[in-house]
This record gives sequence, C-alpha cells and structure tokens, in this order.
Amino acid sequence: MLGAGSDSEDVIQEAFVKAYRKLSRYRGESSFRSWLLAIVANETRNLHRSRGRRDGLVLRAATANPTSEITEDGAVSAVLAGERRAALVQALRQLPVRDREVIVCRFFLDLTEEETVAALGWPRGTVKSRTSRALAKLRGLLDREEVRHG
Repeated sequence: MLGAGSDSEDVIQEAFVKAYRKLSRYRGESSFRSWLLAIVANETRNLHRSRGRRDGLVLRAATANPTSEITEDGAVSAVLAGERRAALVQALRQLPVRDREVIVCRFFLDLTEEETVAALGWPRGTVKSRTSRALAKLRGLLDREEVRHG
C-alpha cells in the first residue's frame, strides 16, 4: 500500500531485520505495531529514494476472483466494484506523496490517529490536518472522475 510494489517482500524482510537489530531501542511510547509500521514506512521511503521515484507510489487493488456460481447481478456488482476500485487507485495516485501516506495509514492499514503519528513521525496536528485535506482532495478527484464517466 505504501508503494513498494513487487519489492514489498524485500522491504518487509529488511524492516523485520532492522526491527530485530534495534529491538532494544523500542521504548514502548507507542504500540509495537505502529513502531514496526514506522520502520516499514521508512524502508519504503528508502526504496523510493534509491530509485528516484519518490512521487510514484503504486497501490495494488485487490483482484476479484470470479467463480462459476456468480449470478448475473453478482457479476455486474463485481465489475462495478472493480471499476470503483480502479477509480480510487487512480485518484490516490494523483495525490501528493504525503497525502497518500496518511490516507494509506488511516484508511487502508486502519491505523488509529496515534499509530499514524508514530508510523509517519509527524506531529498529531499535521496528521489531523493532512488527513482532512487529503480526503478533500481525494473527494474532488473522485467527483471529477464521476462526472467524466457519467
């Protein structure tokens, strides 16, 4: 979700290795989950910096696995859900990197505000304001997409 794409397994493995090595530095000020996710987020940022593709986070949408038992209405619903998912991913890709990061943390990873603060290393006020602004931008992009496609 943070954009490691096909390298996500490598990023996660590197994050676990770093977490293991730095376990003594875990102070317990935040949850272990948010501490570990902060390491994963930093590793992802390092990957992007090393590639020079800082502004190109890649989000992978879940793919529907249709079965033969799907009714016609179910198939139509699956197609529409896939189109909505694709529109959401396209709109997310248009957001600035920091806006994407906060949306991914808050809504895709379902982190609390406090966990997002710890994961991104931003002040609480920044997380609140950026979340609000990012959602407004995302709504605007999705509204334009809706108008464009009727």
